[in-house]
Amino acid sequence: MTVTDEWGLHGKVAIVTGGGAAGEGIGNGRATCILLARAGARVLVVDRDLPLAERTVAMIAAEGGTARAGSFDVTNSQQCRAMVAEAVRLWGRLDCLDNNVGIGSRGSVVAESEENWRRVMQVNVDSMFLACKYAIPEMIRTAGGGAIVNISSISAIRPRGLTAYTVSKGAVIALTKAMAVDHGREGVRVNCIAPGPVYTPMVYARGMSEAARAQRARASVLGMEGTGWDVGQAARFLLSAQARFITGQTLVVDGGASLVGPERDSAG
Repeated sequence: MTVTDEWGLHGKVAIVTGGGAAGEGIGNGRATCILLARAGARVLVVDRDLPLAERTVAMIAAEGGTARAGSFDVTNSQQCRAMVAEAVRLWGRLDCLDNNVGIGSRGSVVAESEENWRRVMQVNVDSMFLACKYAIPEMIRTAGGGAIVNISSISAIRPRGLTAYTVSKGAVIALTKAMAVDHGREGVRVNCIAPGPVYTPMVYARGMSEAARAQRARASVLGMEGTGWDVGQAARFLLSAQARFITGQTLVVDGGASLVGPERDSAG
């Protein structure tokens, strides 16, 4: 792997949660892991399913990059503490955190069950709260600051029948802004990405039809779907020194889908 330091990430240490993906597929987390490694970062690839994280590590190693796999439940406080401790144990510091874990839901507040509402909030919001709770002090202690990216969704800014999911992803944007204000003077930048119709293993594992894919493409003013690489490129930028003067912002990566009327049956 040929490494240049155009991103200011060479030698930095990153944790990416949700860094696995099925098979050889490229999801948002896996793409971010690979791109950070290509920029010279050392990456702790975290996934609940360890073999999926290990496959990401193998893909990075095949290019000459440095990564390790870890299985941690990011909805659990002690597991998040252990995750951060593992990155520091491996490489002595922590510079970057990409919070990429999330689940979906459909239905209104009337249709949604209380149990599923709480589960969506736990996975989509609590996980980021807990990961940041333990990561931020170690970033400050070991590296004098750092950068965090939280993954939201255009559903947060354009509701379309996914109420619990929409609320959880809106909370991610609010959490991002609050943490940016709280920790900016300590050298920690916090930004957010709101992906739109992105074709990832999580999407096509549900057996999406070609007609559904065409509808997703039409939802974009560019007439196309995005990929995990598009989200990964945005995450690497926001975590890099090139974004040194950017914090508390939400970068929409959706091909312009949020600029036009919603198609309620499309996914993004």
